[in-house]
Amino acid sequence: MATFIPTLAITYIFLAFFLSSDIGIIPRVESLGINYGQVANNLPPPDKVLELLSTLRLTKTRIYDTNPQILSAFANSNIEIIVTVENEILSQLDDPQQALQWVTSHIIPYLPETKITGIQVGNEVFTDDDETLLEHLVPAVINIHNALTRLGYPNIQVSTPSSLAVLENSYPPSAGSFKSEINGIMYQFLNFLQSTKTPFWINAYPFFAYEDEPSTIPLDYVLGNPNNVGMVDPSTKLHYDNMLYAMVDAVYFAIAKMGFRGIEVRVSETGWPSKGDTNEVGASPQNAATYNRNLLRRQMANEGTPLTPRTRLEVYLFALFNEDMKPGPTSERNYGLFQPNESMTYNVGLTTVSTASTSTSTSTSPSSSSATTISLTSSATKTKVAPKEYQSLVYWMFVHLMILILYV
Repeated sequence: MATFIPTLAITYIFLAFFLSSDIGIIPRVESLGINYGQVANNLPPPDKVLELLSTLRLTKTRIYDTNPQILSAFANSNIEIIVTVENEILSQLDDPQQALQWVTSHIIPYLPETKITGIQVGNEVFTDDDETLLEHLVPAVINIHNALTRLGYPNIQVSTPSSLAVLENSYPPSAGSFKSEINGIMYQFLNFLQSTKTPFWINAYPFFAYEDEPSTIPLDYVLGNPNNVGMVDPSTKLHYDNMLYAMVDAVYFAIAKMGFRGIEVRVSETGWPSKGDTNEVGASPQNAATYNRNLLRRQMANEGTPLTPRTRLEVYLFALFNEDMKPGPTSERNYGLFQPNESMTYNVGLTTVSTASTSTSTSTSPSSSSATTISLTSSATKTKVAPKEYQSLVYWMFVHLMILILYV
């Protein structure tokens, strides 16, 4: 009995370590990020945003410029950040020297302390109202990539996010094809992506499709609710239980029809508005919470699309905050998971430690106590899942200790 008590104490200590240590018991999400827009006059400062992201255990974000305050605030953190070249300066960067100067002044000063993992050259340039921008896109992309390589950072990926409007056809997914008028430049762009092993990024919003045809498109399918009938592609016989995956696969098919293989498709923006004008059918906190919660569950399962089931779909939610200065319909100002005061717009299942964040919530969705709690992280987090060899060692040490206790 004298030796049993210390042994039991050691067992409890070891068991506590085993259960609390970060060795892979709790599943991790390595493919989810969030867009951090700044078109507002009431957002918290970048250091507070960093605290919020850290509290949520989100470690990937995307901004729409190269805001020096954000890049400085995120230094020495575990946040991976994708920055953006504004459309307005795109024409300058088809000059290699100008591109080198831009990289030298906007990117290099923050490396490597700030984890800049990607540069998006413009935003939805293929479908921008200013059609003259398109001729500058591929030269700018190539020049920025070359500048990064010359300066010792070839691993920073250079791409551009496109609207789903780049597709001539998107339904069914196997009919996916790019608009013929952009095929020439699209071919050049895809050639660059394939040669540099860089993803094709798409902004995909099932909400817009539902808003246009609410009487013919089932809401459960658009929201990605489990066990809905969905649709079957008549050519491939693949079954789709949510519209987002169908949109992504339509892009894969469009890329294949241009003669390219092996280019990964990622989602640079997707989300659902919690408020809209009277003609914006489906915009509500309930639908927004459902759409994003379903997407988070799929992310937890590391799902791929039906066409690429072994490649987990990387997604960046839109957006972190409601942005009060965005032009357009009411929905444009109401995509945020959070209000500018850091209270939840609705409960999507993200964990927050701060009680202030939830107590001041204006959410009209079900209470947080009944919602599923999901913690998120990426491969860049400082508390990574331990290597398999270490997990195995700890596991067998635990088994061996239990055998000694039970049988010695």
